[in-house]
Amino acid sequence: MKRIIIIFALLFNLSNYAQELRVGSFNLRYDNPADSLNNWNYRKEIVAGLIRFHDFDILGTQEGLSHMLKNLDGNLPGYSRIGVGRDDGKQAGEHSAIFYKKELFKILDHGDFWLSEHPEKPLKGWDAVLPRICTWGKFKEKASGKVFYFFNTHFDHVGVEARKESAKLILEKIKEIASGAPTILTGDFNVDQHSDSFKVFEQSPLITDAYDVVPLKYGAEGTYNGFNTNANSDKRIDHIFITKNVHALKHGILTDIYHLEADRVKGIIDKGDFPKEISLKIQQARLPSDHYPLLAVIRIE
Repeated sequence: MKRIIIIFALLFNLSNYAQELRVGSFNLRYDNPADSLNNWNYRKEIVAGLIRFHDFDILGTQEGLSHMLKNLDGNLPGYSRIGVGRDDGKQAGEHSAIFYKKELFKILDHGDFWLSEHPEKPLKGWDAVLPRICTWGKFKEKASGKVFYFFNTHFDHVGVEARKESAKLILEKIKEIASGAPTILTGDFNVDQHSDSFKVFEQSPLITDAYDVVPLKYGAEGTYNGFNTNANSDKRIDHIFITKNVHALKHGILTDIYHLEADRVKGIIDKGDFPKEISLKIQQARLPSDHYPLLAVIRIE
């Protein structure tokens, strides 16, 4: 009898153990023909490979158009997603889609709201030049039974008032929808860590930037690169925020590069202290998007 009780206690503790989760935010860069060899058609397999390799458990994306997200669906068989187009609440326009591993999470509820004075319908808010949306989901960890909320958004790139009011609105919505449950907020906020809009989050007792509290940071300082591997900035316009009942362990700004076979080879390096069997080509390094993806390792308390 004693042995049965011990086994039961162990199983109970294991079922409530909070596993480490790999969460992220990734502005995919919309499918723009003017991007030439940086166009989505050349990047789609690279982006899917990056997501699989870095093993994101749940990922907030921005700027994904319907056909881009369908591309990813086909290359991410272990994932499902939620989110609607910002232009009509269906398929039109950019999405703030959330991808998540089907084997790890059960989706309990989800929804979308617009960053405007009337968040229930597709509208531009305040001084924004485009309609902006926030997608949220209520998730249950299948292994532990723990429930958490995940919000993902993309702020306007022009409207200063819109960004500030959007921050206030999202804080209100987190209070209203999540009601104190563990919450993660990801997105391209189009403001850095020194802006007035960022201070709305920073001064709130509700959420904290995971970057500021982790013991281990890795990667670049800034998150925007403009498809330029030599660009450098200390401004973070993409963020992962967490509530107090979410524990952040690591934060990375990932700078993966790749090469296209279609790139013009400029020359061959034939001198160097390496085996003769290796031939090094001078070829342009490329980035999967004009934003670096973020990865945080967290634990739901």
